[in-house]
Amino acid sequence: MLTMAAQLRAVVSAHVVAIVGQPVFAGVYLTGDFDGLRWHAIGADVVTSIGYLQVIVAIVVWIRLRQIWPFLATAAVVAAETVQYFAGLDGALWLHIPLGVMTVVALVVLFIAVWSRPLPRREVRHG
Repeated sequence: MLTMAAQLRAVVSAHVVAIVGQPVFAGVYLTGDFDGLRWHAIGADVVTSIGYLQVIVAIVVWIRLRQIWPFLATAAVVAAETVQYFAGLDGALWLHIPLGVMTVVALVVLFIAVWSRPLPRREVRHG
């Protein structure tokens, strides 16, 4: 069984891989390949789903390892992703594009923090 730190690192890593594809799919669409928009929409669903999974893992890390920072950082990234997701659906590109750039950067910074900052190996025992 993976430690909580390993689980958090795994989900953040999957999240980064998924989100990095989003500008690529948008670029494919902007070059005239309309299938790129479909892939961008599918990617948005994948990124958002992984983000919500990351929230759950971060809550467990907070409770079991007594580390709140992964939850706070994840909550901020996922809130931005959610706003960005709905801005894209609405066609509000003035918000969707810059917030998308900021979200990718924020998630990469979180990825670096999760991989470089040590998390306790032992889980706090209750009782």
